[in-house]
Amino acid sequence: MTSTAVRRTALAASAAALALLVTACGGSSDDGDKAADGKAKGGESAAAAKALTAAELETAVLAQADVKNGKVTKAAATDDIGQDKVKAEQEACAPLAYAQTGVAAGEPAATVKRSWTEEPKKPSGDELTEEALGDAFDLDKVLVMLSSYEDGGAESVVEDLKASLGTCAGGFGYTAAGQKAKVAKVTEDKAPGGGDESVAVTLTVVGDEGDSFPVKALVSRKGSTVASFVVLNLSAAATGKDFPFPTEISDAQLAKLG
Repeated sequence: MTSTAVRRTALAASAAALALLVTACGGSSDDGDKAADGKAKGGESAAAAKALTAAELETAVLAQADVKNGKVTKAAATDDIGQDKVKAEQEACAPLAYAQTGVAAGEPAATVKRSWTEEPKKPSGDELTEEALGDAFDLDKVLVMLSSYEDGGAESVVEDLKASLGTCAGGFGYTAAGQKAKVAKVTEDKAPGGGDESVAVTLTVVGDEGDSFPVKALVSRKGSTVASFVVLNLSAAATGKDFPFPTEISDAQLAKLG
């Protein structure tokens, strides 16, 4: 996600969240449809495992039935840009730019993306208090991507990202889909479990008006498949405050990879 896309997403999703919150105060809400669950291959080393096909990734990717709250949808066109549309000012920082924009690094055999948006928190009473309004904006949006690789390519993706973090922790600039963006700093976080190897980071993104806000990214390898997560918190996008990574989403996705 570029900084402009992040802000546009935040505004649109916040408006939807507020509308849902008002509806919740009035009474009932309908349950969403459940998508079919699936199983994925796993347990082999990245070098030995055969890359999953596009059809197998479609089965393995996060589905509505895998989450306890929120909505899983196909990624929007603005979140589905190609690697050729992302260019870091320093080539060494390209893996971090890919991680922040939800773009597959390396040369994947197949890739699939989904988007998850957290369900608004329902107020305990009938009135829209200041606290309830604040909760309406405290929502996570996650771009989930699965990419499969041949011949140890998945391991290389993680190695390149680790090297990029060492070189570009002090910040970097890049262009995505023709829009310039800047990351002021990158902090390595403790990665959630579930993967064979993982890298988790918080990127401090500089907004259009010079303010900054956090975006979190997790890249986790399971065999020959790389699961990537880009997380935006709508409240954090407006206030610049930090927020916890939604491990329930990474846990659910990595569990499907075996």
